[in-house]
Amino acid sequence: MIKEWATVISWQQGVAQLRCEQHSGCGSCHSQGTCGTSILNKMGPESTQQLNVISTQPLVPGQRVEVGITEASLIRSALLVYMLPLVGLIGCAALMQGWFNTDLAAAFGGLVGATGGFMLARFYAQKLGDKRQYQPVILQIALPPSALRLEQEKPQ
Repeated sequence: MIKEWATVISWQQGVAQLRCEQHSGCGSCHSQGTCGTSILNKMGPESTQQLNVISTQPLVPGQRVEVGITEASLIRSALLVYMLPLVGLIGCAALMQGWFNTDLAAAFGGLVGATGGFMLARFYAQKLGDKRQYQPVILQIALPPSALRLEQEKPQ
């Protein structure tokens, strides 16, 4: 299970709208100070994703929840999104190269194949997106912000 913490934006009629902050893979490496990837990640804007997750338990804005999705569905989704356009690009380019034996035909075939692969991936992604196994689920719910209260003792 792939897990990530998210913040509740709103909860209405059993559906929670969540905001997930995207974190880079950098952070635990010993060479992060000299790594080009770490520097590029610091330069780019922080990105957030919003998603809707079914929650029968009422949630309040600002509350933190742990969201998870199975590894198998994540891998299948990645294969769908990345491999279909790549297979379309290579397959159609090879087919056009074989038929017409010119680089221009191969380039055109690759463009058509990649576009077709993207469209096919989008079609399948919309169909698979409604299936329960591809939906994120709430694994843990933290206390709401109003439940936490700090009190200081007065010095005597």
